[in-house]
Amino acid sequence: MENPSFAFFGTPKASTIVLKVLKEKGFTPALIVTAPDRARGRKMIVTPPPVGMWAKENKVEMIQPEKITDEVIKDIKEKAPKGGWDFFVVFSYGYILPKELLDIPKHGVLNVHPSLLPKLRGASPIRGAILNYEKETGVSIILLDEKMDHGPILAQKKIELDKWPMGAIELEEKLSLFGGELLFKTIEDLFSGNVTPKEQNHNKATFSKKIKKEDGLLDLSASARENFLKIKAYEGWPGTYFFTDKGVRVKVTDAVLENGELKITRVVPEGRREMSYEEFLKTKTNACET
Repeated sequence: MENPSFAFFGTPKASTIVLKVLKEKGFTPALIVTAPDRARGRKMIVTPPPVGMWAKENKVEMIQPEKITDEVIKDIKEKAPKGGWDFFVVFSYGYILPKELLDIPKHGVLNVHPSLLPKLRGASPIRGAILNYEKETGVSIILLDEKMDHGPILAQKKIELDKWPMGAIELEEKLSLFGGELLFKTIEDLFSGNVTPKEQNHNKATFSKKIKKEDGLLDLSASARENFLKIKAYEGWPGTYFFTDKGVRVKVTDAVLENGELKITRVVPEGRREMSYEEFLKTKTNACET
């Protein structure tokens, strides 16, 4: 099968993993739709999102709308290669796609969702899996409809994990790579007529919550297991932290759970370098009780 005509909608680093898999298989999108450049980092330098950087590096045409408007939909229609769009791919784009856009490609809009749908619909399925201690996870490829993660399943596969729980960064990378491979196979099956869409069992749907920055606050007097899972789930962003009795904000970068007890191992005290928790506790000015 020759490279089909498709557009890719995505924003974060995880989306670039799927793009890389597709490109290695000979599938490169004719158009990338991603979020606008934003001010990032401590110096708040305006920077493209990871998918935007991938598009520039791979010389793929890109648009970065603030939202999907009628004008944007018209623009995407006009950018279609000769013969029209075969399909769209969406993975972690961050914006809702209206029906007018979903109706454009011949074979619909394929969404890579990192959970075993209908489990963990919503914005944070990877972090939700860790928080809920759901070791059985995987990837679903669905046809998008107008409802969130509601469309029929085209393909679904569990992933075997060698440890659990693992941090969100590692799990996201594994599921993105796994998802890219499953997406490629699904596209091949779609074009050969070997795919039968299967409606989800909506009565068994569960949902992952949208994560907020303040969710990373730890209550060190609370359940050790709950705090440990938060540290793993919120790795990267929003991160986890606590305040000392002197009001110093301390970011937790690593911890272990031993015999039901949470043992923090690495921290970044506010305004300082990363250090071991033991070293931090020895610092008189920042000493705290946990």
